[in-house]
Amino acid sequence: MLLSLVTFLPSLGALALLLLRGDDAASRRNAKWIALATTTITFVASLFILARFDSTNPGFQLVEQRAWLLGLQYKLGVDGISVLFVLLTTFLMPLVIASAWDVEHRLKEYMIAFLLLETLMIGVFVALDLVLFYLFFEGSLIPMFLIIGIWGGQNRIYAAFKFFLYTFLGSVFMLVAMVVMFGQTGTTDIPTLLTYQFPSESIRILNITVLGGMQTLLFLAFFASFAVKMPMWPVHTWLPDAHVQAPTAGSVVLAAILLKMGGYGFLRFSLPMFPVGSEVLGPLVLWISAIAIVYASLVALVQSDMKKLVAYSSVAHMGFVTMGIFAANQQGVDGAVFQMLSHGFISGALFLIVGVIYDRIHTREIAAYGGLVNRMPVYAFVFLLFTMGNVGLPGTSGFVGEFLTLAGAYQANTWVAVVATTGVILSASYALWLYRRVVLGDLVKDTLRTIQDMTGREKLIFAPLVAMTILLGVYPSLVTDIVGPATQAMLGPVQDAQAAFEAQTQVAQVEEGAGE
Repeated sequence: MLLSLVTFLPSLGALALLLLRGDDAASRRNAKWIALATTTITFVASLFILARFDSTNPGFQLVEQRAWLLGLQYKLGVDGISVLFVLLTTFLMPLVIASAWDVEHRLKEYMIAFLLLETLMIGVFVALDLVLFYLFFEGSLIPMFLIIGIWGGQNRIYAAFKFFLYTFLGSVFMLVAMVVMFGQTGTTDIPTLLTYQFPSESIRILNITVLGGMQTLLFLAFFASFAVKMPMWPVHTWLPDAHVQAPTAGSVVLAAILLKMGGYGFLRFSLPMFPVGSEVLGPLVLWISAIAIVYASLVALVQSDMKKLVAYSSVAHMGFVTMGIFAANQQGVDGAVFQMLSHGFISGALFLIVGVIYDRIHTREIAAYGGLVNRMPVYAFVFLLFTMGNVGLPGTSGFVGEFLTLAGAYQANTWVAVVATTGVILSASYALWLYRRVVLGDLVKDTLRTIQDMTGREKLIFAPLVAMTILLGVYPSLVTDIVGPATQAMLGPVQDAQAAFEAQTQVAQVEEGAGE
């Protein structure tokens, strides 16, 4: 019951908040402490998952299974990939709650939304049934839609609906694919589906030959959902709007955890279940990823809003993730997982950094700042550390993820790796440009002369993020030792299926040439 306990503990906290009556100062204080206590207890409980997890076992562990609904199974479990995302979620949520300490408008409902969102996000990473996964995956849209739409900025309604419609419409294709998969296999059990060989013979649709047959079609259906969720270029346009309009805590969750659900979907479904489809469309995905890295970095260079700049930075860094996954080798996939975890810490911290000065000056315009190091030395140091992590400086977690994904991509396609590497240079350009404009220089603006440095609460929020960014940068084995056996076990059948398909294709081409 450990996985169920960790998954639904936040919902119990949300239920406790529902029982609170009144909206006076005492009720708001109680709501804050209940939410913080719930997320902290959930994190402590998740550590027992890690303690009981055997990193040498590549299979699913701590499995819970029981009859659920209409013959479906309530089935949970974790492997070396999913356990890390569960820990990322539970680690960040207490910090998210602490960052929302000064919210006054409908505070109880605000905390309830985040607690329910935590349950749904954890559920995505532990579900071992297709239908259960889909319910958690789609259910997470509702709390985030409300967080943006109620507590967001001036154009929050537009951003909330754009976020919801983009991500929901993409997932409709995934739902259709799930129905097809159930019709083929008679099961929605994910471990069973991972061993099933979907048909990969080429078929013709509308007089067009579809290489890889059903696998390619199923791959495209899942790809539509996960590509929007990440988001990948060119279906990324909802993300900057959502980030700009979302409250600080909402932006942290969106960047640090929700985007990772797309990458996790690629790892759990697209690559292992449809290896031939991944082989057919893999080169296209690699080039889309490289384009996303360069394009998003160039767009970030011309932004005047700090949040929008960090949002485009997220698009660029997610390009490294998809590039590593579809390189389909050990370095690439390990690097993709590492990059997602690292990005969770660094991007979450960057949005918190923007929130610190926004709470004081109430503007995110870069031109409104300058010379903050003269009044906020602690803030300047923390900002510099995460800027270096975002750039990928050796010694930070950002370097390890980018290096591994580039190494994996180089094995798959040299030119993709070369193009993607230019994104590393561009990331240094926009990140250092932002830091220079906001922090360095003389303090000449009157509005900044009385600005105060980070409070004790803010320092406590950043301390764990600083520790993880440096720890994973100098000791990456903490992640790779856990994820390595799982990715190795996953890639073996994938590479075998892709090699068999390539051999089959070559034979068919030879026979076709001989016939001519």
